[in-house]
Amino acid sequence: MNLRMKHCLVTGAIALMFLTACSEQDSSQPITGRWYTGDQLALGKQVFTDNCAVCHGNNAESLPDSAKRQSNVHPAPALNGTAHAWHHSLRVLLWTIDEGGAKLGGRMPGFKDKLSGAEKTAAIAYFQSYWDDQLYKRWKDSGNLTK
Repeated sequence: MNLRMKHCLVTGAIALMFLTACSEQDSSQPITGRWYTGDQLALGKQVFTDNCAVCHGNNAESLPDSAKRQSNVHPAPALNGTAHAWHHSLRVLLWTIDEGGAKLGGRMPGFKDKLSGAEKTAAIAYFQSYWDDQLYKRWKDSGNLTK
């Protein structure tokens, strides 16, 4: 292998290492264009799986049987951006997690005393991660982050 070829290989390897290092996002920093961090998203996935998925589905898509309204009780809605949850402000979403869905005609229990504030906001981060950028922007531009 000649000197020029070695130089090209070394330069290429250095460039690849640089690009790889630059592409890794710090999980404690906000995800580009979103209010939440990678750490919140990771916590949210666990909180959602442990507390919410049984009714709202593993991917916040709702459950097939939940689509049917039974005995005048609202089913657990999809939270992945395909139902009405994206219309609600962060404050209303947190209130619903705290108080549950009974006051709104549903069966969801309240989690006020079960989950910490960080866990509740992380669960919201998790289901909002399913929202495409256009829907998230529409939610954010409506002032829902600060209402």
